Amino acid sequence: MTAISLGPSPNRREALARRIRLLVAATITYNVIEAIAALTAGTIASSTALIGFGLDSVIEVSSAAAVAWQFSTRDHAVREAREHRTLRIISLSFFALAAYVTIDAVRALAGTGEADRSLPGIALAALSLAVMPFLSAAQRRAGHELGSASAVADSKQTLLCTYLSAVLLAGLVLDAALGWSWADPVAALAIAAIAVKEGRDAWQGKGCCAPTTAPTAAPLKDDADACGCRPGCACCS
Repeated sequence: MTAISLGPSPNRREALARRIRLLVAATITYNVIEAIAALTAGTIASSTALIGFGLDSVIEVSSAAAVAWQFSTRDHAVREAREHRTLRIISLSFFALAAYVTIDAVRALAGTGEADRSLPGIALAALSLAVMPFLSAAQRRAGHELGSASAVADSKQTLLCTYLSAVLLAGLVLDAALGWSWADPVAALAIAAIAVKEGRDAWQGKGCCAPTTAPTAAPLKDDADACGCRPGCACCS
């Protein structure tokens, strides 16, 4: 058996930590702007999907802020304790978002109100669809290499924003182009379903990745486990 390094060198770890802090700062800045824009446009257009998208941006800000808080200490035990509490808070926020969006969407489908066309909402969804994948991928790579479960989990929050952007864009375009007002609440229900899944995964700690604590045989370069973690990592459950 050949021993492998359990993590990057101290200099590399510090470089990765700085990269994660920068990515988290960029994520917070973008999502604050996105939340304000989406909630404003959603209120004007009475769009449940847009409002739900804005609320998800608020959750993403909270998630990224929690990671920034966690990285403010170098004590591993403290980071682990903070990570557990953060995942619980994120999970409950997802469930609250799903409940709100579902109730409002069902009410809209029942005919109590229809969403107006929202060109600003379409532009916002298209911009998020272009920006979010790059932020998510960069943070996920850095989190995997550093062995930070919280950074990987937060990157999944950002990736969720990409999915929501695609769903939202489809619903708003169908409404604007074809007058399908029901497309907005249906898109909102899709957002709620994704939120429930991500909330459940966050509660269970799925998608986490941390370095294993004992040397193992060197794995194949492209080896990965069922959770998609890089070699030398173990998924949380």
